[in-house]
Amino acid sequence: MEAAPSKHIEIVVNGERRRVPEGQTVLEFLRSLDVDPARVAVEMDLEILKRERWAETRLREGARLEIVQFVGGG
Repeated sequence: MEAAPSKHIEIVVNGERRRVPEGQTVLEFLRSLDVDPARVAVEMDLEILKRERWAETRLREGARLEIVQFVGGG
C-alpha cells in the first residue's frame, strides 16, 4: 500500500516563498535548513518568537518568517 502524499503549505522566509510540510514546527524548519538554532533569532508575522517556543510553534499557511543569523567577529 502506498503512503499518503504529505501535505505542504507555503510560507515566506526572508522574502522568499517556500513550501514546507504541513505541521512542521519552527525548530524543525530551522534544522531542515541546517541552521544552528543557538545562532539565530526568528520573527514570525512581525512577532519575535521566544526560543523556548520554537519546538511547539507550528508553521501555518502564509506565515512570514524573518530569520536573522548572529555573526561573530573580532
